[in-house]
Amino acid sequence: MTKYRPLNPDAIKIEEAFFAEENAKLLEKLRQEARAKERREALGAALRVNDEHVIDALVALDLYPETIVAFGLVPLVEVAWADGEISPKERKAILEAAAGRGVEKGSTTCELLENWLQRKHGPELLQTWKHYVGAIAAQMDAETVNALKERVLGEARAVAEAAGGILGLGFAVSASEEKVLEDLEGAFPG
Repeated sequence: MTKYRPLNPDAIKIEEAFFAEENAKLLEKLRQEARAKERREALGAALRVNDEHVIDALVALDLYPETIVAFGLVPLVEVAWADGEISPKERKAILEAAAGRGVEKGSTTCELLENWLQRKHGPELLQTWKHYVGAIAAQMDAETVNALKERVLGEARAVAEAAGGILGLGFAVSASEEKVLEDLEGAFPG
């Protein structure tokens, strides 16, 4: 029979420190997973969507529930960038639309929107918006989808018309803006 020999005190301290550090790492990992889950649930609730692909894409774009209102302005930003730059009148129209949705100057949402207005974003933002539209449209009746479509396209067209026609006169929409408007319309079913 082998007699149990206690470890020396230094070895015990090293072992306890090791497990304390490992436990701290595991606890932090659990906390991060819980925060990620809460964020995903909050995004889904804010958008009223359960589509995991849409939520994954929003997380990949680093969107949070606090900034999701800006996500609804993506079509307006997309139309404004159609000609390769945003005119002051287009910018003003977008910021007025944002204010109409309760976006306050200096808020995180406003900062995100300002970023989109300063630098053209990649195609993944519009693609995610299109997936979002598809996901929420699947949960709505045709009349509600049509009302949403008319509102989004009306706001986007207003931004396109804000720059004006030749020399800023009239309400001409450029060919590139018209193409973006058609693309936006195609995101809606039916």
